[in-house]
Amino acid sequence: MTPHIWVDADACPNVIKDILFKVALRRQIHITLVANISLSVPTSPLIKTLVVPAGFNEADDEIVRQVAPGDLVITADIPLADAIVAKGATGLNPRGELYTEDNVKGLLRMRNLMEELRSGGMVAGGPPPIGSKDKQQFTNQLDRFLTRNIPKS
Repeated sequence: MTPHIWVDADACPNVIKDILFKVALRRQIHITLVANISLSVPTSPLIKTLVVPAGFNEADDEIVRQVAPGDLVITADIPLADAIVAKGATGLNPRGELYTEDNVKGLLRMRNLMEELRSGGMVAGGPPPIGSKDKQQFTNQLDRFLTRNIPKS
């Protein structure tokens, strides 16, 4: 069965959404963008949006409810990645890092440590904006995932 791609769309950069739209159309993959606001997407039966109520983790919770083993979730949210990996899905960060059973717990521990350091004033700021290297790494990881997980016709 072909994997479904779920997008944690509230914080997903537009450049990444554009890549996903092109891939959906070219590879005939179903994509659902989940957000708490209405989004503008290309008109296609392959690309859907799902608007959830505004509120903390509403989009994340909906993705966790609907994701199936083998699906791919695009997110920078490591707690969400941990939840979907536990359900047998794979996560992909907009910077091109895969979230898998092998690494998600370590990434979650690092995220929690960095959050503590930020709240204590020991670390400031967040990651830089998505650059061309990040975009290329994302595209490469997405292509590898789809090549491995789409049945040959």
